[in-house]
Amino acid sequence: MSDKMTDAFNEQTRQFFEPMRKINSLMLDNMEKMTQYQLESMKRYSQMGTERMRSAGEVGDAESMRDFGTRQAEMMNELSRQMLDDARAMSEMSLEFKNQLEQLFAETGQQMTEQAEKAGASAKAAPAKASSQSSRGSKS
Repeated sequence: MSDKMTDAFNEQTRQFFEPMRKINSLMLDNMEKMTQYQLESMKRYSQMGTERMRSAGEVGDAESMRDFGTRQAEMMNELSRQMLDDARAMSEMSLEFKNQLEQLFAETGQQMTEQAEKAGASAKAAPAKASSQSSRGSKS
């Protein structure tokens, strides 16, 4: 009987902490994905900046200065596009995380409702069982 009680307690404890474990795992996965994306973005931006500095160092006459200015304008357009793409990607990741979190909360709510219904049903069954056993004892 003690083993059954211990097993029941362990199962209840596991069920209690399972939603928190899932939420923590989801948050950690999302943080890791977003951090990785931001690091890659930062690397792209720093490479663009480094390339521009190298190109500026190669300017030696009026013609190369004109070419540098043209490439600088192109690079700024590319940078603007890249930043917009990065913002869009981060927004999509955030939306995906929000949807996963909502789904997890819905599943957890459903599980808690089912557990409460089971607990209510077993609580109703226990007094009926106890009263039928006590009535047997008084008849003897």
